[in-house]
Amino acid sequence: MRYRAALPPLVQRIVLARAVRGFADGCVSVLLPAHLLALGHDAFAVGAISTATLVGSALLTLAIGLAARRLPVRGVLLAGSLLMAGTGVGFAGLREFTPLLIVAFVGTLNPSSGDVSLFLPLEHALLARLAPEARRTELFARYATAGALAAALGALAAGLPDLLARLDFVPHAAGIRAGFGLYVLAGLVLAGLYQGLRLPPEPVGSVPSAALGPSRGRVLGLAALFSLDAFGGGLVVQSLLALWLFQRFGVSLGDASLLFFFTGLGAAFSQLAAPALARRIGLLRTMVLPHLLANACLVAVPFAPSLPLALLLLALRSLLSSLDVPARSAYVMTIVTPPERAAAASVTSVPRSLAAAAGPALAGGLLATTSFGWPLLLAGLLKGGYDLLLYASFRRVRPPLRAQ
Repeated sequence: MRYRAALPPLVQRIVLARAVRGFADGCVSVLLPAHLLALGHDAFAVGAISTATLVGSALLTLAIGLAARRLPVRGVLLAGSLLMAGTGVGFAGLREFTPLLIVAFVGTLNPSSGDVSLFLPLEHALLARLAPEARRTELFARYATAGALAAALGALAAGLPDLLARLDFVPHAAGIRAGFGLYVLAGLVLAGLYQGLRLPPEPVGSVPSAALGPSRGRVLGLAALFSLDAFGGGLVVQSLLALWLFQRFGVSLGDASLLFFFTGLGAAFSQLAAPALARRIGLLRTMVLPHLLANACLVAVPFAPSLPLALLLLALRSLLSSLDVPARSAYVMTIVTPPERAAAASVTSVPRSLAAAAGPALAGGLLATTSFGWPLLLAGLLKGGYDLLLYASFRRVRPPLRAQ
């Protein structure tokens, strides 16, 4: 990918904020199942709390996205940062299932390594507004790569409690709680970053009378398809994938953190190839083809007879599955009108979160009864079906060539 110019300071601040969130999410997504199991909760509780986090985030993201044209962007981002800090305090201090479930629902905890938060629609709309059209996919690739790379480092940091406990520095449970303290710190750092945002005024006439206008049909169609993909993804959020590895192969927390670090690293750097691939084959094919191959790998994982083969398939999946992330963001922002961008980002991401929310509870229930990777098999089949339906439905909806 060609780096033609440094990013503007305002864009750099948004990308840095994405990285801070990615690090925090990557860390707690691996710590969450270990934390809940240490508190005496079972696999179903892990799935239920993961579901609550996704449902709560989805509803809040939808409300923010649809009302974005009337809300002060910086104020909403600051409020979200403080809510993130409060979520970390709750998970570090509470032990009983019901209070944890409530905090999961109203808070910002993310059981996956991707971004499913209220910050997403506002940041996507800002990036699309600030980026030259010809560099939009490149900018979203940098944004997504920053988040994915930081999430990989966060997953690596999740192994520190194991290391510190083996060295007799701190008890294992205290080390895990300290990870949620890091989540609190990340929320406060975000508040400082967003406080420094100095946004340019909206262009004259850019505030629409309705959240979605001429692109409503396209957006709703994408939202429906993204929901199918997200439901499959909800079956294999990082917290549940870690739980399966704990159960099936006896992987330790430290080893799981190393695995998610390296797979996250591969996913992060692979996204840098998305702009060049999109220029060659188009945004839609970039969204579909690597993703379809990644899902074939996911289908094969439960049948792997050994840990090394399972890890190889997961590594291949991570290299391929994230190429669609910047392409998807750029595609959505390109096929809608500028005033619709915040609503489009929200409406296409919220159904994803709601559909994904059903997955962890189902996956937790399946893993409570068997160590076979039924959630992985179902996820791969559903997500592969999404790829085929997406291409069939949108192959004639092409963004301008200069936007790819």
